[in-house]
Amino acid sequence: MRIVFIGPPGAGKGTQAARVCQALGIACLSTGEVLRQAQASDTAAGREIAARLEAGELVPDDLVLRIVTDRLADTDCHHGFLFDGFPRTVPQAVELDKLMDDHHTRLDAAVLFEVGEQELLDRLACRGRADDKKELIRQRLRDYAKLTTPLAEYYQQRGVLHRIDAAGTTDQVYGRIARALGLP
Repeated sequence: MRIVFIGPPGAGKGTQAARVCQALGIACLSTGEVLRQAQASDTAAGREIAARLEAGELVPDDLVLRIVTDRLADTDCHHGFLFDGFPRTVPQAVELDKLMDDHHTRLDAAVLFEVGEQELLDRLACRGRADDKKELIRQRLRDYAKLTTPLAEYYQQRGVLHRIDAAGTTDQVYGRIARALGLP
């Protein structure tokens, strides 16, 4: 199964991705974690990522797509994968579709995590990472609303969108995802 999780920062995508990947035995691809690893590296790409994240900006599509293309070539992705946090824009989704077409496959599901803004602010403030300072949280949510929200329409048109209420306990949210994806 090939799945993407989309939703604002702090919606619980990472927590649920690990559970779904374990249940399905597929590769779990956390774009945020890959970007943080690159940020820590002493490479030109890593320095660019670090500067953008520290400024509360999103990493440019071309850089994210290079990372994604390399990752999809790994053998653990051949039987399925779940992207946590990618794509975040319609152009990225189009490019992902092209990559998948090149591999004669398609996306099975896009899961949209829906959660209220105040809960997101509370969740992000509790994580305590350097990129979760209060002023940066609001900027990230504005970026999300501007760039990522159109993905719902894109995936709705393709018939693969599942909207999930991401409020509640992790078990409650997982139950909603499992029902939407037909998991045991």
